[in-house]
Amino acid sequence: MNKNELVAAVAEKAGLTKADATSAIDAVFETVQAELKKGGDLRLAGFGSFTVSRREASKGRNPSTGAEVDIPARNVPKFTAGKGLKDAVNS
Repeated sequence: MNKNELVAAVAEKAGLTKADATSAIDAVFETVQAELKKGGDLRLAGFGSFTVSRREASKGRNPSTGAEVDIPARNVPKFTAGKGLKDAVNS
């Protein structure tokens, strides 16, 4: 499912226009991004949790030349599925 299909499904289930559904979905995505950007987390009971994890600097290798490469430290988003989502997928 891509974003257009998601918008259509949300519009149908919620009885919204596609424009309203697009605005709602965009607002959710922007809110999640803003919360993670400031270092917070977002927990949705029964669905899952979005968090930020710190990945430390490390050394890697260029696969084509074998040369050592420095990989900088960075923050990475993580999603952990909640029990409700896991149960829904496995039923």
